[in-house]
Amino acid sequence: MRCRVCDAANARHLLRADVRDYWRCEACAVTFLEPAQLPDPATELAQYRLHRNNPEDAGYRAFLARLAEPLLDRLSPGSSGLDYGCGPGPALAAMLREAGHTMALYDPLFCDDAAVLSWQYDFITCTEVVEHFHDPFAEFARLDRLLGPGGWLALITTFQTDDDAFSGWHYRRDPTHVVFYREATFHCIARRFGWRCQSPCRNVALLQKPQ
Repeated sequence: MRCRVCDAANARHLLRADVRDYWRCEACAVTFLEPAQLPDPATELAQYRLHRNNPEDAGYRAFLARLAEPLLDRLSPGSSGLDYGCGPGPALAAMLREAGHTMALYDPLFCDDAAVLSWQYDFITCTEVVEHFHDPFAEFARLDRLLGPGGWLALITTFQTDDDAFSGWHYRRDPTHVVFYREATFHCIARRFGWRCQSPCRNVALLQKPQ
């Protein structure tokens, strides 16, 4: 099978867990769900409505600060950003606006404004989003088009590290989580698009498009 992330033609069946089949790419080390078993939009929406991502919640803001702080260190004043997959409570966008940056919002279920996909941005954030991508290769290609020269793509997702624990991993059991990245996966994605990749802390990746 072709890899859903890097498009290499060498993915192998890894395991079956809870009647779901998972594949592993030998090129980028990603694990992904069998495409025929991807959840439908109704299942996804029902699961997303269980999330409690309140922009005023101090604990949630502290979680997002793990991405916001290293990103802000790299941005020029008054940069333009896109919160891609912002969900119903775009807390990170609020934090970045407070820091003096302009923010656009996009989410296919909660903020489906196609107009914001017609521009390029100085930075794009995806917090707990990339693990939901049904077609990651196409999504990263879109993000590349949306990033201006020198732009930053800032991601949070829980990196997979232990194959032995994968079947019982709580992160896998979320029915909307269908792609599981390792840090090495993001370095592979960066090479594919000619980006640079950094991981300033656990489960955070910062990728920069060249000037």
